[in-house]
Amino acid sequence: MNVFMSTMNDHAVRVRMLQQQIAAGARGLAKDTSNLFRDRGEDAAGTLDVRELHHVLSVDEGAATIDIEGMTPYDAIIAQSLRQGLMPCVVPQLRSITIGGAAAGIGIESSAFRYGLVHETIDEIDVLLADGRVVTCTPDNDHRDLFFGFPNSYGTLGYALRVRAKAIRTRPYVCLENIRCADADAYFDLLDQCCDGDADFIDGVVFARDEMYVVTGRFVDHAPHTSDYTFEHVYYRSIREKEVDFLTVWDYLWRWDTDWFWCSKNLYAQNPIVRRVLGRDRLNSRFYQRVMRWNDRWRLSQRFDRARGLRRESVIQDIDVPIERAPAFLDFLLREVGVLPIWVCPVTPPDRSRRFPLFPMPHRRYVNFGFWDVVRSHEARPEGFVNRRIERKVQELGGIKSLYSTSYFPEDEFWTMFDRGAYDALKSRYDPRHRFPDLYEKCVRPGGSDNRSNAMHR
Repeated sequence: MNVFMSTMNDHAVRVRMLQQQIAAGARGLAKDTSNLFRDRGEDAAGTLDVRELHHVLSVDEGAATIDIEGMTPYDAIIAQSLRQGLMPCVVPQLRSITIGGAAAGIGIESSAFRYGLVHETIDEIDVLLADGRVVTCTPDNDHRDLFFGFPNSYGTLGYALRVRAKAIRTRPYVCLENIRCADADAYFDLLDQCCDGDADFIDGVVFARDEMYVVTGRFVDHAPHTSDYTFEHVYYRSIREKEVDFLTVWDYLWRWDTDWFWCSKNLYAQNPIVRRVLGRDRLNSRFYQRVMRWNDRWRLSQRFDRARGLRRESVIQDIDVPIERAPAFLDFLLREVGVLPIWVCPVTPPDRSRRFPLFPMPHRRYVNFGFWDVVRSHEARPEGFVNRRIERKVQELGGIKSLYSTSYFPEDEFWTMFDRGAYDALKSRYDPRHRFPDLYEKCVRPGGSDNRSNAMHR
């Protein structure tokens, strides 16, 4: 893959080009550069072209920080930082995720139990505002309100041009231990206990009500062997097959990317013959995203289901729930949604003094549930029926729903979860003319509060 290093002078040239686009009336990002994981309809005219902001600017071994342009994907960051024996504290699961997307949205991975979410590992952000100004935001300068308000703002306050991320030192390999549980209470107790231990990475998978795994990872200097999940072998299957496994750090970080966790099954890409036809280079999140967008355009899978008399609903969600309520949420998922497998990842905000108003996660341990599939039914259901039930359950349990995928909240309910006063103050200061969309407008489907009353009140 190509790794792009760049000087700050070259970075300044690219920033000026974006400022010129803003002056010419460009607003928002094109669909292929947005981190919203849903169909947004046709692109509006005059979108910002941020694709050139894909460079690593510096890796500071002494300070253990990395300066990165906002559109740089994590695989490019890792390819450069590993040469200096460093990696960002939290590296999201898919190669194609960008540092700016993880800062403006919510980024998570198996080190989040120790370091928190991606935005909690950032020291500084340069933000491009709607009027073309660039402001540098830190936790203690004059723009600290935007520093803390930027996470979960999804480009409605500005765009990350440069991010300074904290880094940790790596070792060559990761040793994985896959621990099976058959009871939900025991499973989340074990997950909690592991978070207080010496592991470097912790996540897990629920395959069935009586088959759940905690996966712990530890950096090691030597490995008796290493596994390869980039072509013929499927990583998530190995969790059920091996008690101990070894991967290089690079392969560990992208263990989920080859099969988009397990979603490649929808393209039959886990079939050995299809896998060989596709080849190693197409087994990755970038290829699957292209196929997904193509299918969204032509709606072939929707037509196929309709021909069989099935109604379908896409359920693509990441939900954070306090760990003591995780068994109740898992029980709900298994009874009411039925999507399996389920990814599980513990999260602990590391600093109780930091408050992010648009992603209010108090200083306590949470469990992230990731579940991504299509729910089919012969019944006539209101649009968003399953997703709306999930949203209500999350609120009941004091959880938080990520906004990268389709949401169905009515507007008044939406703003009970996120700090409307803080958001309005940020809008007033940084986008007073509302050139960028409102957070609810951007992250909840148009017409959601008007057209889904049946789903809301069932």
